[in-house]
Amino acid sequence: MTRAGITAARSSTALLAEIISQMDDDQWELPSACEGWRVIDVVAHLAALASEAVDPPPPDPSLPKNRERYHDLRVDERRGWSHAQVLDEWRRSTPRQLDLLEAAQEPPGAGEPVDVPGLGTYPRHLLANTMAFNVFCHLRNDMLAPDGPLPFTLPEPADALVSPAVDFMLAGLPQMQGPELTATVDRPLVLDLTGPGATTVTILPATEPDGQLTVAPGADATTQVHSTALDFIAWATTRKPWRDHCRITGDASTATPFLDCLNII
Repeated sequence: MTRAGITAARSSTALLAEIISQMDDDQWELPSACEGWRVIDVVAHLAALASEAVDPPPPDPSLPKNRERYHDLRVDERRGWSHAQVLDEWRRSTPRQLDLLEAAQEPPGAGEPVDVPGLGTYPRHLLANTMAFNVFCHLRNDMLAPDGPLPFTLPEPADALVSPAVDFMLAGLPQMQGPELTATVDRPLVLDLTGPGATTVTILPATEPDGQLTVAPGADATTQVHSTALDFIAWATTRKPWRDHCRITGDASTATPFLDCLNII
């Protein structure tokens, strides 16, 4: 199971709560590093996810199938809310979301597949890593300086915070972009991540016409992409250009189409 995921989710949420307690009304209105979202909109996004986790809405076929547009819609629904209303929703729903994710670590339901619209299918226990990734990424990349507008500092993230986020990203990598990303990989490619969250995996081409990429542990290819895991969280979500943060060894033409296309949500 991924108990590291729930621990990381709780830790990053506690850090976010600490930052929230230090903010004033003007800072909530500053543009975040997430294009089109103010700082308060980032928290509205996390609050919306938490509310849907604890009180799932009925299926609605009219909602956007693209996950990023879906998130924009939920944020837009809250743009008329006061700061206090957004924060109240986040404070009310987030603890319940964390408790549900912790309960999802227990058998028999922990391994049950769960479809996350627009993102793929994951074992239920891995949904904790989804939250660990979301809070970590939005807080450190979109809200806080140097990329975000807020002048607060946090301790350097250790492996316990970074690894669960990276684990979710690698689980989502074969699924989120489907054939679009699959088409960019025709030979095995190693992704070598160092520092906190370090891991090394090989991305294998699909073996059938309608198949997906496979992410396997270890280094089993001559073409390799080297990056820190912290930088991976930024460039693999297209927050930063991969060329500024990656070093390719071997055949660059094998890696470049994949890196140009990758966009983990």
